[in-house]
Amino acid sequence: MPEDNSPELHVTFNDHFTPHATAGIYTVRARQELYKENGERIDTGEEALPESAQRFEIRPVRFVLKSASVHALYPPAGSAGRYGTVLSHITLSRAVLPWERELTGTRAREHAPWLALLVFAEGELPGDESAMGQSARRTVADLIDPAEAGVIGPNLGGPSLTPEVLSSKCETIDVPAGVFRAVVPYQDELYYLAHVRDVNVPTRRQGGEDIVEGRYAVITANRFARVPGRYAVHLVSLEGYEPHAAPNPPTGHDAVRLCALWSWSFHHAPDSVLDIPGLITNLVAPSRTDRENLALRVNVPAPEGEPEAAEAYARERLRLGYAPVPFRTLSGEATYAWYRGPFTPVTAPQVPDPGLAPGHTTADHALIYEEEHGLFDVSYAAAWTLGRTLALADPDYAAQLARARREIANRAAVLRKVAADPTRAGRSLETGRSLRALRELAEAAGGQALAEALAAPQAEEPLPPRPRRRSGRLTTQAILADERSVSALREAAEEHVGSMPEWLEGLSRLAGVPFAYLVPDARMLPPESLRMFRIDPAWVRAMLAGAADVGLHTSQDLALDAQIRSAVGRRRNAALPAAGLLIYSTLVRAWPDFPIFAFAGGTDGAEGAQPAELRRERLADDVLLCLFDAVPDRLEIREPGQGIHFGLDQGDVIGLRSLGGTGRPPLGTPLEGETFPERGDGADDDGDTVFTRYLRPRPAGQIPDVLRLRGTDGFVPGLAAAFDRPDLAPGEFALQLVNAPLVQELRPLSDGSL
Repeated sequence: MPEDNSPELHVTFNDHFTPHATAGIYTVRARQELYKENGERIDTGEEALPESAQRFEIRPVRFVLKSASVHALYPPAGSAGRYGTVLSHITLSRAVLPWERELTGTRAREHAPWLALLVFAEGELPGDESAMGQSARRTVADLIDPAEAGVIGPNLGGPSLTPEVLSSKCETIDVPAGVFRAVVPYQDELYYLAHVRDVNVPTRRQGGEDIVEGRYAVITANRFARVPGRYAVHLVSLEGYEPHAAPNPPTGHDAVRLCALWSWSFHHAPDSVLDIPGLITNLVAPSRTDRENLALRVNVPAPEGEPEAAEAYARERLRLGYAPVPFRTLSGEATYAWYRGPFTPVTAPQVPDPGLAPGHTTADHALIYEEEHGLFDVSYAAAWTLGRTLALADPDYAAQLARARREIANRAAVLRKVAADPTRAGRSLETGRSLRALRELAEAAGGQALAEALAAPQAEEPLPPRPRRRSGRLTTQAILADERSVSALREAAEEHVGSMPEWLEGLSRLAGVPFAYLVPDARMLPPESLRMFRIDPAWVRAMLAGAADVGLHTSQDLALDAQIRSAVGRRRNAALPAAGLLIYSTLVRAWPDFPIFAFAGGTDGAEGAQPAELRRERLADDVLLCLFDAVPDRLEIREPGQGIHFGLDQGDVIGLRSLGGTGRPPLGTPLEGETFPERGDGADDDGDTVFTRYLRPRPAGQIPDVLRLRGTDGFVPGLAAAFDRPDLAPGEFALQLVNAPLVQELRPLSDGSL
């Protein structure tokens, strides 16, 4: 599987963190008792040892939260985005914090946190009309016993509220009673809105919180930002407000004063930011009526009635991915021809190798003439000419190719000259190699061997007969037939090809090819569209042949060209791209690196080699090209990951995830096609959503936006029933709420077309 720009998360959700002891005053008593061996106690009455007692208080966070305790927020503070289906959350670095204090009352559920995350819209808080996350700094005494008429504080007491504590400062907010009743989680709902996150492997994701190794507490809100505007989020203490966190709370007051331990704000602006899921979905929308609409071709309206022969011929050409282009014949006539680039909507037919054989000086050999219609197909001729043009336009490549041709031609000339002399023909062509014996003597033993050889008496032996010189020189063809000469030419080619293999490798992946050669008609790739294609290998080979044919002038150049091509081929990956896709969308401008996955060897990608991504490049700010070395069975386009956040998936529903168990997918695995509420099969299903069924009712004119978690028709019981369970634990509930990025899947048709 290709590497994901948004790495895998290694995270475990636990239900809660039970402290060894919660807040309060404790007494530790210790005494000693003495016994005989038979078990009779001897320190009784006045002889008993005195008992020792020590009182101590566990005083965890209550009114003030240090900044080091806050690990992350979502939505980020001060951010603007599309947050209409997101539930705000805060991640606390002290994992035990939400359970260090206990709520009292008959409705308080075991392990329910004493903290809640409340979300307020603009105009709901008197002291913060603009929902900027502002709070008022007051003493703890003013929090508990407000001086303002109609404002109530928490019912707190006990010896821990010393004068020192009462005079200390804390941040507070005054919430109108009606707003408080509308947004506060009930006591039996708080249990589901907090969980513990265990991170085994740290992960950094673009645009989201850093998933750092460790254990963290997460508090989730119960309110969506359904109306565009600014929202304030406050982490508040519900300690002392247990009776008010209920469906029928006490009345008789105008406002509730809460201790705000942490506050921030965000802006829900759906019209000023990109709708990433909407853009991805829109890219593949044409395939809902006909999957062939995603192929790279000019899609024309269906004909009315039976088309005439000429129209049927033109329609078939367009279906195959061709586009008409202006063309002037050698005789000067202005007409049109058919052109198709390397990207084809169908598998290109095999082209005989002689038609693309190397060693040409013009593109005429690659022209295809349709005698029946009197038209030319200029696709391969244009590819050859383009390759030649790109090669000549690159001074480094052109100079290296000219130098290689010159050097190998010089080596061939030397071979022809020495071939006529049998004595020289038996020697290597390297400079100075004929003096090798003398050089070896000079180097041996620091020159002593050479001195001894010169002082030795000359041998009186007759000179060997001089071989007869051949009357003529060998032809280039004869040289190429000699194995030793071919080896010398091969060495010369290897020595001088330079960076040509790398340049041709890039060209084979269409680097530097003008966009008009790839997409000859703008109607093939309209704005906000995705088009898939296969690669015509013959077109790419024709382009490479044009680049390799630069500098061919003589028959000798042509005969020696094979050595240069072989040297280049031995250093270049011969594999050509096989398929790819083009995306022309604002999505590319906003998220240049959004994940695209290719799978092969089965619809689940479990078997076979995965197609390698040979090239991914933005050809323009909003145009993305991807090339693969094999035709994928399946493609996935994923919404860019942003760490972990909670809310609804596309369609305002919950995409269910496996809860594990025998015979079921691993824990956390998305259950393909299974949602809550359950949706129908239609693309435009107007069935139930979370928003239509599981929100608290609001007065007329107000949009419901707070989850109704409990009750006979509550969100949690309904979600649990989807798994045939009576209830869900907080960790299981949080797992279902993970706001999964959209995954758009693309599959080929059964006949192999896209």
